[in-house]
Amino acid sequence: MTLDAARELASWACLLAGSAFAVTGGIGLLRLPDFFSRMHGGGLTDTLGAGLILAGLCLHAGVSLVTAKLVVILVFLLVTSPTAAYALAKSALTSGLEPFVTDATGETSAP
Repeated sequence: MTLDAARELASWACLLAGSAFAVTGGIGLLRLPDFFSRMHGGGLTDTLGAGLILAGLCLHAGVSLVTAKLVVILVFLLVTSPTAAYALAKSALTSGLEPFVTDATGETSAP
C-alpha cells in the first residue's frame, strides 16, 4: 500500500466517522428528553463530528494553503464549541431550568 493510498483511506475513515457522529448527534437532538441531554447531542455533532470531518478534509487536501485554512477552522471550532455549550448550560441553570432526573426505581420525574 502506497502512502497516497493510506492517506486516502485515513481521509475516508475520518469523513465516515465524522458523518456517523453528526447523524448520531442529530438523532440525539430529536430523541433525548430534556434540554441538557439535547445539548450533549449537539455538542457531539458540533465538536467531534465536525472535527473528524475537517480532519478528513485536511488529510484529503494534503499539504497546501487549504489545509492551513482548515486547521485554523478546526482550532476555532474546538475552542468555541465547548465554551458556547458551557455558557448555554450555565445560563439555563441560572435561569432555573432543572435537568430531567430518573430515580433509583426507574421512574422519571420532571421538575
